[in-house]
Amino acid sequence: MYVTGNEPAERHRGIPFPGTFMVDRQGRVTSRFFEDYYWERSTVSNVLMRLGAAGTPVQATQVSTDHLDLRAYPSDASVAPGQRFSLALDISPRRGMHVYAPGASSYRIITLNITPQPYVRTMPLRYPASEIYHFVPLNERVPVYQKPFTLLVDVVQDATAEARKAFAGRNELVVAGTLEYQACDDKICYNPVSLPLTWKVALEPNVAGAPQPAQK
Repeated sequence: MYVTGNEPAERHRGIPFPGTFMVDRQGRVTSRFFEDYYWERSTVSNVLMRLGAAGTPVQATQVSTDHLDLRAYPSDASVAPGQRFSLALDISPRRGMHVYAPGASSYRIITLNITPQPYVRTMPLRYPASEIYHFVPLNERVPVYQKPFTLLVDVVQDATAEARKAFAGRNELVVAGTLEYQACDDKICYNPVSLPLTWKVALEPNVAGAPQPAQK
């Protein structure tokens, strides 16, 4: 990623790329995370959330529909350019309801579509493990979520000089998206739902060592 953003040169040889090792109380490595670009770093909260560690929601928004309840929140209250953070959705289907997980080929799978914006990149949506639901009338088995679960998507504001110039003077990053799903119970499949959502994080000053925007 670094070379594709900059012309390859001998001076690039030996540039270190940051990595994080997670160890248990016995000093054994339990997981590791390595960055593809030394200008970009995962926040501690992002790493912990990717590992499934529970944390206190930041700026959590509560939303309820006829089919489910959810909380939407970012992993961090504030980020600097180049910091990778997570957007989370804690979803609890209502009693007797289920929504469809990846692999349910004949049904509308629950998904989150993030609205594109310049100099902000999103990673693929991460789904938790699902369970198999047996629909007896059709003798059909499909992957679903019918217990509380969390969807995660990682976001990073570009750390390039052009991105810093574009965000100059702004103190907040707003990320918008739409949760798309179709809920069913044991008898009825309800109309598809498009639920608009918004996450807000404060923008911190430039981190040390990152490229600076050109001065006029």
